[in-house]
Amino acid sequence: MDRKRSCTLCEGAVMLLLLGHMTTGLEVPLDPKVLEGLPQPPTITHQSPKDYIIDPRENIIIHCEAKGKPHPSFSWTRNGTHFDVEKDSKVIMKPNSGTLVIDISGEKAEAYEGVYQCIARNEHGSALSSNIVIRQSRSPLWSKEKNEPITVQRGMSLVLQCRPPAGLPPPIIFWMDNNFQRLPQNSRVSQALNGDLYFSNVLMEDNRSDYICYARFPHTQTIQQKQPITVNVLDIEAMNDTVLAAFLNGSDFWGDSPSGERAPTFMHPTGTHSTTMVLKGDTLELECIADGLPTPDISWTKVVGELPSGRFSFHNFQKTLKITEVTEEDGGDYRCLAKNRLGNNHHTITVAVRAAPFWISAPQNLILAPKETGMLTCRVGGNPTPKVTWSVNGIPIENSHKDPSRKIEDGVIILSDVQTGSSAVYQCNASNEYGYLLANAFVSVLAEPPRVLTPPNHVYSVITNRRALLDCASFGSPLPKITWFKDSQSILDGDSYIIHKNGTLEISVAQSLNSGKYTCMASNNLGNKENHVYLEVKEPTRILTQPGYNVVHRNSMAVFECKVKHDPTLFPSMIWLKDNGELPDDPRFELGPDSLTIRDVTEDDEGTYTCIRNTTLDHDSASATLRVVEATPTPPIVLEKPDPPTDLELTDQRERSVRLTWTPGDENNSPINLFLIQYEDSLHEPGVWHNMTSVSGTSTTSQLDLSPYVYYSFRVLALNDVGPSEPSAPSRQYRTNPAQPDMNPSDVEVIGTSPDSMTITWRELTGLEANGPGLQYKVSWRMKDADRWTSLTLANVSQYMVTGTPTFELYEVTVQAVNDYGPGPRPEVVLGYSGEDLPTVAPENIKVSIQNGTVAEVRWEAVPLSTVQGRLKGYKVSYWKMRSLHKQDSEPEKPQVLIFSGNETEVRLPGLHPYSQYALNIRAFNGKGDGPTSSDRQFETPEGVPGPPTHLKVRNLNLDSLILEWAPPLEDNGHLTGYLLKYQSFNTTDELGPIKEVTLPANETSITLDNLKYSTRYKFYLNAMTVKGSGPAVTEEAVTIMDEAMTNKQVDIATQGWFIGLMCAIALLILVLLIVCFIKRNKGGKYPVKEKEDAHQDPEIQPMKEDDGTFGEYSDTEDHKPLKGSRTPSNGTVKKDDSDDSLVDYGEGGDGQFNEDGSFIGQYSGKKEKDTAEGNESSEAPSPVNAMNSFV
Repeated sequence: MDRKRSCTLCEGAVMLLLLGHMTTGLEVPLDPKVLEGLPQPPTITHQSPKDYIIDPRENIIIHCEAKGKPHPSFSWTRNGTHFDVEKDSKVIMKPNSGTLVIDISGEKAEAYEGVYQCIARNEHGSALSSNIVIRQSRSPLWSKEKNEPITVQRGMSLVLQCRPPAGLPPPIIFWMDNNFQRLPQNSRVSQALNGDLYFSNVLMEDNRSDYICYARFPHTQTIQQKQPITVNVLDIEAMNDTVLAAFLNGSDFWGDSPSGERAPTFMHPTGTHSTTMVLKGDTLELECIADGLPTPDISWTKVVGELPSGRFSFHNFQKTLKITEVTEEDGGDYRCLAKNRLGNNHHTITVAVRAAPFWISAPQNLILAPKETGMLTCRVGGNPTPKVTWSVNGIPIENSHKDPSRKIEDGVIILSDVQTGSSAVYQCNASNEYGYLLANAFVSVLAEPPRVLTPPNHVYSVITNRRALLDCASFGSPLPKITWFKDSQSILDGDSYIIHKNGTLEISVAQSLNSGKYTCMASNNLGNKENHVYLEVKEPTRILTQPGYNVVHRNSMAVFECKVKHDPTLFPSMIWLKDNGELPDDPRFELGPDSLTIRDVTEDDEGTYTCIRNTTLDHDSASATLRVVEATPTPPIVLEKPDPPTDLELTDQRERSVRLTWTPGDENNSPINLFLIQYEDSLHEPGVWHNMTSVSGTSTTSQLDLSPYVYYSFRVLALNDVGPSEPSAPSRQYRTNPAQPDMNPSDVEVIGTSPDSMTITWRELTGLEANGPGLQYKVSWRMKDADRWTSLTLANVSQYMVTGTPTFELYEVTVQAVNDYGPGPRPEVVLGYSGEDLPTVAPENIKVSIQNGTVAEVRWEAVPLSTVQGRLKGYKVSYWKMRSLHKQDSEPEKPQVLIFSGNETEVRLPGLHPYSQYALNIRAFNGKGDGPTSSDRQFETPEGVPGPPTHLKVRNLNLDSLILEWAPPLEDNGHLTGYLLKYQSFNTTDELGPIKEVTLPANETSITLDNLKYSTRYKFYLNAMTVKGSGPAVTEEAVTIMDEAMTNKQVDIATQGWFIGLMCAIALLILVLLIVCFIKRNKGGKYPVKEKEDAHQDPEIQPMKEDDGTFGEYSDTEDHKPLKGSRTPSNGTVKKDDSDDSLVDYGEGGDGQFNEDGSFIGQYSGKKEKDTAEGNESSEAPSPVNAMNSFV
């Protein structure tokens, strides 16, 4: 038992060793210089399809191409026996090829039907093609038959059978009438999948004699028709017996039951249950056709589960359910329901899904060095499970010569300790009842000294701070080991250098000191080979003077500058763009060495201008916006759009071109700038007009390039400065013939969707680009540098998912357009990776270096790229505080995550809490997601300075003392050693007094300060301290109490209540007097100035002006002159020293009060009836001036 256990362990170790070797399999480069001297077993590169239906009117061509070193020879088998090509004069094998050309002129094609297989041989082995079944296409004639008229009662169901002759491939069926018009079909009348025409119920309108079934054989493009069928529909209720008997004479009668309304029953399939089988990957079509009146509606459901989203569709008026790309999950019961207003009925179809063999992992070519070990794996799927057999050079492996280095375990061929000369080609054959697969994989044993394929003395240039990659492509068997040197010093993998598995040396961030000579050495047990390359690190290109925002006037000049700094060995070019497009082709735009000048600016020049400075290694760009303002208005000109062109004519008609001519319409005072030619494709997009081309406004003809398989109609529009004309009348229709595609789908991409699949997407061709009917896409893929392509032809899709792919492998993909007239041009190869999977290994050797209490530096070993299973996007570092080392925390903090991109393995963790215990872990991540997390690494931070005290309060303020109280800081960050208190006085002018310091023990939380000055403002600063120093301070201000005696002496009168009340009363009195004065001034009586003037004939008194009734000039500049209306002596005289133009003479004893227009400023009271004795009292109310003077 122990011996068995020991053997099992040994076998497991061997398998692990083999698997490890397979991950580093040797690949032969495609360099012709390398391939020229290397032996290689044969590989089939091209062969005809397995099922090859030939046209009997053309020669038979059976393809077989292969490569190898030396070039292989070819032979064929037919129906399992050797096919001697030389003995048949009708058969020719192409030189240096295995392709057969069979001339069937004068012969019957069926004589060459059979199963063919091609064998390609050289001295290193034999490769086999798949079995190619050659069958002649057949389109047999319809058997002669006489179709009796069919008579059916109105409302009954009816089936018209087609029964076409069996052809190869099967024909396409359709029903037409004598006028070659398709018979109308609907939910009542429809064609089944077998070609029969079903009527759920017949109407009188179905009465006709030309129901004709046609069969089109696509391979020979022939159409055959069945004899017409006559259908007579009777309305028995409207006919008597005599007429009915005459009508039925010599015809079949359908329906001997009443023709009234009825619930649905199934015409096809019959009964309530049926079964069908479909192969995985094929299209499933299920059909239900029901009888009933009214016409039943059909609906579909899956008994268990839902219909497959995105892959199912309904056809033939819901009677057919189609499911594409069938999978195992599509098996089960499907139910169709027929329903009308009289009831419903259902039929269940059980679908069984089987599968022809398909590849899970096809065997791959294997190149080994002598004494190495390798494996050939052949994994297939299928239902039922396929039988897998191996052959060597076309001979079953059990019948081949015994090889002690070869053994088979569980279908896997294990080759160990291989020797030179043991090269061979192995075939894996998988088959079941639904098909078979055949794959060739050669094993080539090579012993080659190292070769370096990178050109010698190659100079690599890179911009500072960018990544530099120095190639060292090599080949040898065994696989060479790559070593790098710089200036004769060995370079180790790590730090700033990374040596990839393919030998490439990577410098992550190139600096000028990295410039110099590098040497790579490739070594194996057969020798060494060196190669020298050089690295030049250049300065980056930078725009120093950028174009700025410009606002210019119309018709002025705008200038944008774009000066650049660059490496002296690089010569930057300058490109200007306007709104991300090319500059207008206009002489007003002038390009200088470092500038763009626009002269005579117009509104059309507004936009964003971008300067791009390009070198061979990098570029820089800058943008600015131009805005045009204050445009000079142009005088209004009445302009109109042109009239549409007329008289369109097509001439010079060719396969891919035609000439269109026309007559221009009226310009309507604005010259025509150009003619726009549009086309309509009534075949693919009827009613939609597309722009085709444009010509100058002086042209009246244009040669138009056309595409195949388009029904063209043309029209022309004229354009002037006002706008476009109405379209012309369309030309006559011009049809081009179909042809093979001129182009392939664009935007081909490979997207990894899951670890074992990838999706190939492309942009489909439009109907115009298809060039013909039957557009399909040939999708091909293979692993990079693999020999065998896998192909699939699809239609009406823009993507395909390839399953069973290895994780994150580079694939070559092509998508080629194919139509009924042939394939498109050779497609370009697109590279892409299959899907990624999660990384499998966590980072190891995590080391933490504490920088200080808040920062730690973390280092770790990068995960091996082979375990990333995708593109390594970086690492995620999670860290969290577990507890404080000084006090007990309630719970650990929530982890923080830092993300570092690329291959960075040395980072800093900021924002740590001093004197705390932390933990961290690290995980790698790629495009799929995160890998496993490393084990937690714990570390501790040293003490730091503490935080500020929680608060600082001042209380018990006295004349010369106060009490300070505080609370310890929330963040101790270590052991508190004490507190530092600083305080100083300052006054209202911010003059500061000297600072005093007091050191306090850690357990103190209050202090009483004595001997302070009274009535003085103090500022206090309190810091907590640890062994690391003082933390931030908390501050507070306070004022000591004033002396009571000083307070009594320094009473401020402005703050006394009696003084504030007195000032308010005075202000209110002044306001009242001002209001009264204003009212009196505006309500006084009139003063008779004219009468007073006549009574005093004083020549010195200036009379009133006759024209406006106003007084002459009046002066009141002396302080002691009486104001107007002031008191005068009772006798009415005026003192001599008074002003001559005073109005006192008009004051007392007079009759008037104001001048005639009321413009006199003074106010006088009293009436002329009063005697002069009363004149000693003032007749004027106090003026505002007097009122103010009374308080002075």
